[in-house]
Amino acid sequence: MRLFLTAALGSVLLLSNGCSTDTSQCESNPEVARVAAPVQLERLEQPFFQIRTPAEARQFVRQHPLFADQFLQRKQYPSEEVLDQALVKLATNQGLQKLGKEAEAEFKDTEVLKAQLQRMFQHVRYYFPDFRVPPVKTFVSGLSQDMFVNDSLMVLSLDFFVGPKASYRPNLPEYILRRYAPAYLMPTAALAVSSKYNQHALTNQTMLGEMVQFGKSLYFAEKVLPCTADTLLMGFTGPEMAGVQFNEGKIWAHFIEKNLIYNTAPFTIQKYMGERPNVPEIGQTCPGRVGAWVGWQIVRKYMAEHPNVTLKQLMAERDPQRILSESRYRPKR
Repeated sequence: MRLFLTAALGSVLLLSNGCSTDTSQCESNPEVARVAAPVQLERLEQPFFQIRTPAEARQFVRQHPLFADQFLQRKQYPSEEVLDQALVKLATNQGLQKLGKEAEAEFKDTEVLKAQLQRMFQHVRYYFPDFRVPPVKTFVSGLSQDMFVNDSLMVLSLDFFVGPKASYRPNLPEYILRRYAPAYLMPTAALAVSSKYNQHALTNQTMLGEMVQFGKSLYFAEKVLPCTADTLLMGFTGPEMAGVQFNEGKIWAHFIEKNLIYNTAPFTIQKYMGERPNVPEIGQTCPGRVGAWVGWQIVRKYMAEHPNVTLKQLMAERDPQRILSESRYRPKR
């Protein structure tokens, strides 16, 4: 079956709304605005690049013990001296210093970043009142880890998100690399936070289970980042998003006709859920991770059919079959 033959037409018809969410979701909610979510934001890349000696590295580590324990994972080093030397080597690397200056220029307005984080955390706390806002650190990791988040710390490695003008970029294919740009910083953070609440079955994982799990994360992200374009949340280009929207019924028919929904083979699941430039099994222009996008549409339909279900209840639901069945998801071909 050759799908996406009409994707070009779909791009024309849908490009106006293929990159955005429903405008009704963009209305300011006064209840969210009243939620307290103070953000403690600290820029660590600046003191880090002042390190010149092992003694200064040791002082940096001692001033930021939580960051050293959780992000730098200092216990993995055979000794403090080894960590000190490693930090000196990084901080004095001219290439990394250049990248650090580029990251600082791109994200120079700390107050803007802080405001973006606060709005996201307000939404998280609106849906999950027990959520504790972690202190946030920015850093230049040398392209080793893009983001770290748990209950006690969030670290944003800004060097990953400088964008195409950066002197050094992650060693990744272009279809992944395009998601490492400034506009993707907050969507990446929201998806990372979603993992705290996204419950799922740990055994007998099926294609459907993977689809719904990813779909729940994307739905979480759209709720805590209202008005953020679907393209930014999903990482699709505008034409790719228009194509999958236009061909949604055909894509779903492929999953049904090929008996993929309850498939448990990891290799098969990876074809539709994993990072790939395209999914030729569906069509040459069908983007990778299309299964996650379909899962998102299933979850959206389920929530539309059940307006009384809260985001907290959705994220706690472990039964993907229940979500699919009760969503009445049947896109037209």
